Amino acid sequence: MDRFQSTKKVAILGVTANILLMGLKLSIGFLSRSQSMVADGFNSAGDVFASVMTYIGNKIASQPKDEDHPYGHGKAEYIFSMIISFSLLLVSSEILKSSIHAIFSRKVFLFSWWLVSIAVFTILVKLALYLYTRMAGHREDNLLVLANSEDHRNDIFVTASTLFGIVLGNQGLYWLDGVVGIGISVWIAFTGIKIFFSSYRVLMDTNMDEILENDIIKEIRSINGVDHIDKITAKPIGFKYIIIVKVSVLGDMTVNESHGIAAEIKAKLKSLKNVGDVVVHINPA
Repeated sequence: MDRFQSTKKVAILGVTANILLMGLKLSIGFLSRSQSMVADGFNSAGDVFASVMTYIGNKIASQPKDEDHPYGHGKAEYIFSMIISFSLLLVSSEILKSSIHAIFSRKVFLFSWWLVSIAVFTILVKLALYLYTRMAGHREDNLLVLANSEDHRNDIFVTASTLFGIVLGNQGLYWLDGVVGIGISVWIAFTGIKIFFSSYRVLMDTNMDEILENDIIKEIRSINGVDHIDKITAKPIGFKYIIIVKVSVLGDMTVNESHGIAAEIKAKLKSLKNVGDVVVHINPA
């Protein structure tokens, strides 16, 4: 199973599981007037939307390069990730408003063992999804799948907080249910901001990280005939980079010899993880 098929399977599992959890949480949340369960239900609604966006973005990104897109469609993943971040911020603001209103209006929820059961069921489902997507992400070295696994892990903590609010709220602390709802809204907002900046970094052509740059320098310096490295830059194309390398060789070297060094640099660098293409410019030392 390749990178895109793995992401597709993760997205479909996420949509299916989150639709089920959303229906259960919102139904019992509204019936029992539990603000934290309703907030958790809207969090699942956001997860459904995120999984759908992941599916669509992955489908577009998996299309091969063509005349209009010579480096493929990889940035689609990050465009759709930014859409997800905006939706999370919107959901967060709505949950925050309703939670604050619940506290000041002194709304008391109706305790039900269904609230506890659904919270426990959600934690078990999300734990299974987290373990599966984490394993798939590491196996395929797929950053998008690993991001999904982190989202499932976050949901475990969110629902655990919901369960905490339900149990203590039953002890007469009416305000705690709304406070947990506020906490969930802040967590969702934090996740949305984190996704936004991750997407922004790629879409604004931010340079490669230090680890990849050091690997590139190491590979170039291992090649005979390279006098020194003049400059290395990178342009993101989805989850990969175009590496632009400028190196100097001895000035009396023949064109054929210098082009042979350029070809060797390109071959070595293209074998590195997350390198899509390499452009090499040769200068005389």
